[in-house]
Amino acid sequence: MSQLLNHHKRHRKLTTLVENRTTYSAEYAELNIYETHAYAEQVALIFDFPIIASMLTGKKVMHIDGIPSFEFFPGESVVMPTQKEMIIDFPLATEHAPTQCLALGIDAQKINEVVEKFNHHVVIERENNQWQLEEAASHLINNTDVNHLIERLTYTFTNNRSTSKDVLLDLMIQELIVRLLQTKAKMAILTNQDTVFSDTRIGSVIKFINKNLTNKDITVDLLAKKAYMSTSHFHKQFKNTLGISPIDYINSEKIKFSKKLIKECKNARMSEIAFKVGFNSVSYFNRQFKKMELMTPQQFKASIKR
Repeated sequence: MSQLLNHHKRHRKLTTLVENRTTYSAEYAELNIYETHAYAEQVALIFDFPIIASMLTGKKVMHIDGIPSFEFFPGESVVMPTQKEMIIDFPLATEHAPTQCLALGIDAQKINEVVEKFNHHVVIERENNQWQLEEAASHLINNTDVNHLIERLTYTFTNNRSTSKDVLLDLMIQELIVRLLQTKAKMAILTNQDTVFSDTRIGSVIKFINKNLTNKDITVDLLAKKAYMSTSHFHKQFKNTLGISPIDYINSEKIKFSKKLIKECKNARMSEIAFKVGFNSVSYFNRQFKKMELMTPQQFKASIKR
């Protein structure tokens, strides 16, 4: 991400050492890049529009009402509703190693338009169609799709001067809103915080998967029957709602379970772990583990020992 900001660094003006702000505007959005070059505490920020804030370099400590205070690192984001205050500490910021963060503000009407389209696409006979972006703040960690979109948005805001800039930003902002809605859907259904959604057909399927992770015979056909839908329609609605296919979701949950077992059963062979979490093939287990964790199960086990 820091390489994408070279154009910004060459043209921005420093007027303060704490939260120096540079703004880039577009038709439906505003990108603010903040840089802090000195240690600071209890710096307050509040916005008149919904924002997604992402760390670029350094470290912050965030204090937001409704969320326990947390350390904020590059690769993480925070979704903030309108007029929600964040209090920020900058424990590591220096003149030569500044802390940098971006805040992308999105027009509320644009958000509502995309939310309405999203709910239209995921509805299942009057179910599953009441999704909204967070009314409370939320902290996103290692959301790859959101991080890639923010990188593309930042590059287009700071480097693109073509006549197509607003069109490109509009498309990316719509995709970002959808990704955030899918993230919220996944969190709400998985954590069972919202009974409206946990009692829907998608929610009931998620519960079934999580209770039967070790079952080697879970298929999309079986899940579709549980949801009282055709296989093709179920697959489409599941992926539209959560941003992931049913099989990829099942595998991701099995891999999470396998990591827990690797930590707890230190003398177990990987073949035993693979079968315990419901994989029929050790080689398939290895491929899925590496795909999701960017390392093999053996490398993960070795990293725990270190």
